[in-house]
Amino acid sequence: MPRPSSDGAVPWPAEYAELYTAKGYWEGHALGDRLHATADATPDATAVVDGDRRLTYRQLAEHADATALRLAALGLRPDDRLVVQLPNTVEFVILTYACLRLGVVPVMALPGHRRHEIGHLVDHSEAVAIAVPDFLKDHDHQTMAFEIAEASSTLRHVLVLGDKVGDDAVDLRELCGAPDTQGARAAMDAHRPDSRSIAVFLLSGGTTGLPKFIARTHDDYLYNARRSAEVCEIGPDTVYFAALPLGHNFPLACPGLLGTLLHGGRVVLGSPNPEKAFPLVEREGVTATALVPAVAQRWLDHHREHPGADLSSLRLLQVGGSRLADHVARRVRPELGCTLQQVFGMAEGLLNYTRPDDPEDVICTTQGRPMCEDDELLVVDELGNPVPEGTPGVLLTRGPYTPRGYYRAAEQNARAFTEDGWYRTGDIVRLRPDGNLVVEGRDKDMIIRGGENISAEEIENFAYQTPGVARAAAVAMPDARLGERVCLYVVPEPGHTVTLDDVHHVMARAGVARFKFPERLVTVPELATTKVGKIDKKALRADIARRLDAEGTPDDQ
Repeated sequence: MPRPSSDGAVPWPAEYAELYTAKGYWEGHALGDRLHATADATPDATAVVDGDRRLTYRQLAEHADATALRLAALGLRPDDRLVVQLPNTVEFVILTYACLRLGVVPVMALPGHRRHEIGHLVDHSEAVAIAVPDFLKDHDHQTMAFEIAEASSTLRHVLVLGDKVGDDAVDLRELCGAPDTQGARAAMDAHRPDSRSIAVFLLSGGTTGLPKFIARTHDDYLYNARRSAEVCEIGPDTVYFAALPLGHNFPLACPGLLGTLLHGGRVVLGSPNPEKAFPLVEREGVTATALVPAVAQRWLDHHREHPGADLSSLRLLQVGGSRLADHVARRVRPELGCTLQQVFGMAEGLLNYTRPDDPEDVICTTQGRPMCEDDELLVVDELGNPVPEGTPGVLLTRGPYTPRGYYRAAEQNARAFTEDGWYRTGDIVRLRPDGNLVVEGRDKDMIIRGGENISAEEIENFAYQTPGVARAAAVAMPDARLGERVCLYVVPEPGHTVTLDDVHHVMARAGVARFKFPERLVTVPELATTKVGKIDKKALRADIARRLDAEGTPDDQ
């Protein structure tokens, strides 16, 4: 079988690589080696807690090396790709760690992805293996994985986590189980990946449909996690609660799972549901966690309605994924008793944090400042010209942990990156004199529902496959609980009626993730257009906001 190509990964220019190495951002170490160094320094400290299961650093490192050997025995080799679609369990941690040791590249899928998205991830990465749960929230991931494998020319192994593992599947609990091989560490030390090689593929929630691949190297992603941990004051006394799905960059390495493990802290795995999370925070003495705005508001409301929970151990609450409303931000310290940290970042690289010792006004009204002095920022107008300080504009960035292009995506790269390597984030920001950013919106055609990025273009493509649709436009509509939901405007063909169920049927048949389904359909005789004839999304967003207001509909309808 031909090897997957790494040629599609866009490298940093040599002069920048030399600069980042000279300044110590890039250490020249593989992530798995640095995780092992922490295990060597604190072997008996608790590393991971998953319900009743607890692993020390020594145990976690031994499980990772044993799992890496078992992956090698299955035929997986360095630079092979393994799609990981797992819930927050100790198997996720062990499998990811094992991949980093062996040099296999995990492709971080999300639990909500379905056949449409997962099939694309397998095909684009040329994956040889996939790891899924048997069932999750009534969805049969195992059957889906085998259907994808049958259609794939590269996928050879289906790894399954759960009680109903099929005969043709690899039992992930056994794969990640107790070490049973002597010399596993020495064998894996011989497989040390090059620090400039791809460590992990993250997914872009961009505007053009299916996810684009973000190739993060050991050098840049190690810095991403390490520097994030320093900014967030993560150390051996940290108890980090991984509540968001670990396939996201935010809970994975900002500082998240990897940043905590690199600094000797304890990672507690669980769910963001406050009814389950609050007892876990109290039992484990959680000191830090990361949430999206919709979940943060649920925590605040639940705590107000059920004031008996003891959250006194919680010191730092990170909130990111989309803009947190100022009035909600101001509730965090008085109601939860911890410091809010706003996080404005992206899987493409750049991370901005408010600092724990910032004034309350900065914490509650800005989205922070870059974590690295060599993060370069440009705020420009629609013509690409820099705007005066304090004036809103589109943010461009480059730096030591912001890759210079997507993987095998020449067409998208031509749009998303400038010739000299600036990444066009699509976010509209205002840069304050103190260096903090305020996110004003975005010029990308994207909807952020509960922290999940949804491409309007992708939704529209499915709308056009729906019988009776002449024209379609997907836009964000405001929602107090999730931030935004998907609203679809449709111009029907003459004599046709189009319903939301019709669109849902097309998307379900294609195996699209449920969170992308439109939640409101508005039928109109024509779509508003700009002076140059393009669909006026700004006018449509204003229209749905007016409709909701006129109906007296709560945003969280």
